[in-house]
Amino acid sequence: MKRSICTFVVLAVLASAPVWSQTASSGERTVEESYLQDPLETMIIREQAYSDSKDMKLVALQYIRQALDEGRASSEVRKALEYLALESSTTVVRAGGVGRVLNNYPDVRREACLMLGEIKTEEAKDALLKVALADNEPMVIAAAIRSIGKIGIMNGDDVTQTIAFVVNRFDILFPDNSLAFESLVALEALAEANGGIKDPAAIRAIMKIADGSYITPVRQKAKDLLTTLRKYSASSGSGK
Repeated sequence: MKRSICTFVVLAVLASAPVWSQTASSGERTVEESYLQDPLETMIIREQAYSDSKDMKLVALQYIRQALDEGRASSEVRKALEYLALESSTTVVRAGGVGRVLNNYPDVRREACLMLGEIKTEEAKDALLKVALADNEPMVIAAAIRSIGKIGIMNGDDVTQTIAFVVNRFDILFPDNSLAFESLVALEALAEANGGIKDPAAIRAIMKIADGSYITPVRQKAKDLLTTLRKYSASSGSGK
């Protein structure tokens, strides 16, 4: 079954090559070329993303990167990224059904999270929140949190409380400087996009980093962020 899917994808790529080469040489596409290319590209990305092969997933990320660079962030592209970002959390493939996990690819999940940050929608934000809560790899969670901040959507306290939960979770288990720093960067971006942060859980998480077992630059970043948030609060209170 895997071989047939891979063969189908390769044939699809070869079949689409003339269209892409025309695009590259002329710099423009006719309506007919656009109509043919976009569904075909979506189909290829979907098949590669859902493949069991890591190599296929990496190729899917390359095609998605090209689509994003060219402004073609369709809902199907977003769904493929969501699947890649959440794969080991929502779909676990084990050897013999009970053995070791066969689809645990943190580097793939991390890259998918970073790309989701370029799709600034509620759906992308919600998928990243799920990654932050469910994944076990600090580098994947850090990428998800960075992208959450980049998207900047904050309706209520779900975003800030998720970041606070992650900070507390790893602070107790094993403080991670990179993850703490990315959490601060995300909270700073969210504050800038939303005129400050008022969630007490987020404030306590920042204070925990400022006084925690982290390297000096991370602790200083937390202290600077607390100062910035106080300025937002003062500005809001004065009616400016």
